[in-house]
This record gives sequence, structure tokens and C-alpha cells, in this order.
Amino acid sequence: MRLGPRTIKWIRFALGLAVLAALGLAYLLSAGFRSEVDRAVAILGRGDVAGLRGYILSFGVWAPIASALLMILQALVAPLPAFVLTFANGLAFGTFRGGILSLVSASLAAAVSFWIARFLGRGPIEVFVGREHLGAADRWFLRWGAYAILVARLVPVVSFDIISYAAGLTRMGFWRFMLATVVGMAPATFVYSYLGGKAPQYVQVLLVVFGVVIAGLVVAAVIRRRRQGKGMPLVDKEAVIGAGEDDFGE
Repeated sequence: MRLGPRTIKWIRFALGLAVLAALGLAYLLSAGFRSEVDRAVAILGRGDVAGLRGYILSFGVWAPIASALLMILQALVAPLPAFVLTFANGLAFGTFRGGILSLVSASLAAAVSFWIARFLGRGPIEVFVGREHLGAADRWFLRWGAYAILVARLVPVVSFDIISYAAGLTRMGFWRFMLATVVGMAPATFVYSYLGGKAPQYVQVLLVVFGVVIAGLVVAAVIRRRRQGKGMPLVDKEAVIGAGEDDFGE
């Protein structure tokens, strides 16, 4: 018996919900799991590169696996900064190995975000990441079309994870999404790994610089919007859902 598109959609939704529910129950019922997650989130949230390096290396031979799981965790607990983990990988494993580890684990995190969105659909994702953030990602796709993923990965101030969630809500093919993700983020990943491995004393300065850049962009956007005298136009959701269909077919 062949399943219809609507049935497949509900099966995907149920599977995605079951996985998230399992993780939620593990967090609520297992004190050890909850403590470990809280500790990792706290270190990531502080942007403590040296502390994050020590935490990763404390897992011994499992350190690369721990780093990859942390990258996925930061995608699920947005908006934790992924580039801090890339710095820490460079400091812990060196520029090349740390860069490869960060590239692979960030790609895995992007894939997880993409499929969560594709399984759950727009409603739950809006609740998960926030309607305003998802709306901003919608506008990004409408502006850049087929190049949205590539451009987003090249620009460090664009939310890595929210773009991945938004991509899962479009009709673009998964493998083309992954190709654009890897190509777009590879240059910055190795630069961050180099800085983390060779100049860890400057990491905090770089974080401050990133913060100033982001704040400046926000202020500039607010000033421009006020000068225009009107808000951004509403996004046509149907257009967004179909964004990239011609360029990124399944």
C-alpha cells in the first residue's frame, strides 16, 4: 500500500515529536543527563573558550564525539554561539584537525536542524525559534533565492541555525542544502580554528568585535527603518514555502 503525502507528513511529524519527547524525558528524569546538558550550555553561553576546551578534552578519546554533540546541542538550544565551539576545537585539536571536526559537526548540526523543521512543519518551528527570527529568515530566502544558504554561511552575523531551520521549511533538496552549507562555512571555520589554535588570547577580543559589529548592524537597520517611515512588508508564507523550488529541486 502506497502512503499519501499527507500520511507521510504526519508520520514524519510523529517521529520528530517522539525523538524530541525522548530527549525531553531524558532531561527531566535523568539527573546525570540534565547536569551534563546544563553544564555544557552554561560554558557555551559564557563564551569561555578555554573552559570549553578543557570540557571537551575531559572526555579523553571520546573528545571529538563530545565536541560534535555539543555542536548539535547549540543548534537545539539557539542562540548559543557555534563559532565559540569552533575556536575551542582549534585550541584543543589544532587548526587542521579542529577545523575538520568543526566543519563535519557543524554540517551534522545543520542537517539535524533541517530535518527537525521538515518533520515538524512551520507551526512548531515558529514556537521553537520565535516567529520574528523565522520571519527574518523568510525574508532572507526571498531576497537571495537559490543562494540564500551559501550567502548565509559566508556572513558570520547571520544565524547559522535559524537559516537551517528555515531551509527545512522550503522545498529545496537536502543534498544541495548540505553542499551550500559546507562550501559556505568552510572558509570561516578554518579561520576560526586557526585563531583558536594560534592566538587564543585574542578570542575574547574577537567576540567583543563580533558583538560590536552585530550591534552596529542592528542600530543601522533601526535607523533605516525609521527613515523609511514604515515597517517591513509582510512575508507571503506560500512564496517562502516554495522558495528555491526551481533551483533546489528534490
